[in-house]
Amino acid sequence: MARGSTRPTSRDVAQAAGVSQAAVSLVLGDKWRGRVSATTAERVRQAARELGYRPNLAARNLRLGRTRTVLLVVPALTTEFFAGVYTGAARVAARHGFGVVLYPSPEGVGPARDPFASAQAALDGVIASSMAADALTAIRGDQLPLVMLDSDPDGSLGAATVNLDIRDGIRQVTDHLLALGHRDFLHLAADIPSWTFRVRARELAARVGSVPGASLRTAAAPISIEGALAAGEAALTHVDGGRRPTAVVCDDDKLAAGVYKAARRLGLRIPDDVSVTGLDDLALATALDPELTTVRLDAELFGERGMEALLAVLEGRTPAEGDIPVELVVRGSTARAGG
Repeated sequence: MARGSTRPTSRDVAQAAGVSQAAVSLVLGDKWRGRVSATTAERVRQAARELGYRPNLAARNLRLGRTRTVLLVVPALTTEFFAGVYTGAARVAARHGFGVVLYPSPEGVGPARDPFASAQAALDGVIASSMAADALTAIRGDQLPLVMLDSDPDGSLGAATVNLDIRDGIRQVTDHLLALGHRDFLHLAADIPSWTFRVRARELAARVGSVPGASLRTAAAPISIEGALAAGEAALTHVDGGRRPTAVVCDDDKLAAGVYKAARRLGLRIPDDVSVTGLDDLALATALDPELTTVRLDAELFGERGMEALLAVLEGRTPAEGDIPVELVVRGSTARAGG
């Protein structure tokens, strides 16, 4: 059914299956055994599937006082960022008597079919990163009250979305580098087909493209130091029209660390020959030499806002709107072009 169209109701399912609404409630609540026949139960389930019916689990959870457990679905835990998201979500959840179960979706290893005997029976709701959206289908988490993180608000699966102001973060980075006189940019982009990374690429291209004489090239890499090393070395070796990039904008601090290694292999000095920026402000950012200019994302506040939004959905309230502000942290990895 198209977004914004009338949602099918249990009455529609009952009419399609030729049964009462009470029978629909019993079947979809998995309490039909001994009350309706297996044939009738299957007819109800089939009608629900054909109509695209999804029960209002948020209202039912409040009515029944369910498990007060929320699933947080994230990509593989390769950085501390999502640990911060969990910490923030769990802090708010605890104040409201909820628990949070962390469910990573490891890259290259399909998520378990179902982390519980029945995810829908054991959970009140789900908070999920768009980077781990595939896991939602596997556990049928998109059929529960759902809040999406870093997700397109116009095309989200969830009842609500919570986003960091990534566009502004990229604007801050680009404006900082342009003010330092940089005109030849390399974007080391994460090779993950996710909304947040598409937003970064579009905003960077628009910002650089608005400046006469500025150029932008893009190289993609997996979010790993080794992947960024290979992609960064290849991109910095290839000189386009005799102009090597003087600024490398990375989608992630790990990618920036790989660029550091690539620059050193090529005999380039940071920031004298090339300025490098990251995004996240992980602990890694201050372990690098020189320390990394990056965009600080408040992971714990991100998790808090995600949990607050889910609580609002469960209680039938409208979640707070507005993206979470981000902050450019200028350190030693950026300097004037040709400095």
